[in-house]
Amino acid sequence: MQGGSVTTAGSLKDRYEAVRGRIAEAAARSGRTAGDVYLIAVTKHAEQDDIRALMDLGHQDFGENRVQQLVQRAAMAEEYLGRRRVMSHTRRERGEPEPMDAVRWHMIGHLQRNKAKKAVEVCRLIHSVDSLRLAEELQQIAMKLDIVAEVLIQVNCSEEPQKYGCPIAAAVPLAEQMDTMINLRVRGLMTMAAETDDDRQVRSAFGRCRELYEEFGEASYGDGSFNLLSMGMSNDFETAIEEGANLVRVGTAIFGPRPEGHVDAAEDED
Repeated sequence: MQGGSVTTAGSLKDRYEAVRGRIAEAAARSGRTAGDVYLIAVTKHAEQDDIRALMDLGHQDFGENRVQQLVQRAAMAEEYLGRRRVMSHTRRERGEPEPMDAVRWHMIGHLQRNKAKKAVEVCRLIHSVDSLRLAEELQQIAMKLDIVAEVLIQVNCSEEPQKYGCPIAAAVPLAEQMDTMINLRVRGLMTMAAETDDDRQVRSAFGRCRELYEEFGEASYGDGSFNLLSMGMSNDFETAIEEGANLVRVGTAIFGPRPEGHVDAAEDED
């Protein structure tokens, strides 16, 4: 079933635990457990205090749509974790459990090539590779940094002209070319469904991406580590899980709606 309206009442902890519970229920309906699904908390409209509070609850995976904000949020998180590490000896002396000491950042929005270097430096996983030009740019950056950048191919499975993502028919050729790039590792696919209350339309887009993901898995892309399917946001993550997602990207259902008067920062195009 589709998630429908987003409940944002209650405290941050209440909303977070409610989302975790819904993930567990959806995973059970698909024959899996909550541990099979990674929750990425999307911080696009979140206050910094709420991000720190979620870190205090032990959450590790955070996602951003824009590179500039991603870099700022990652620096804030690292500074906060640094202060917590300084205090860790006090916790040990008291016999208290130590909190997690690292977070993983995900780039989930459209990635411009002139912002790619920062994304590679900061991110654990880039979800939105949708063209050969971008893949080649990421390969060059990762080669210079002497690292292997892990990425997902974004596919436009809803076939909406205004959406980013490579066409379904272009996904296999793109994956084949990316799989030859030594410093890129293709870990899976990402897609977004249409913003609609029509559950059949949403489920159809997710189902098409799952079928493509299964075809890719048989081809053993990514040195055998092709195992991530990123689908679903606050309004439809339950449907996405039922259709096979093991990464969901949830912001509003955790952090609440964007603050009144909030304006997204613009980034220059290529």
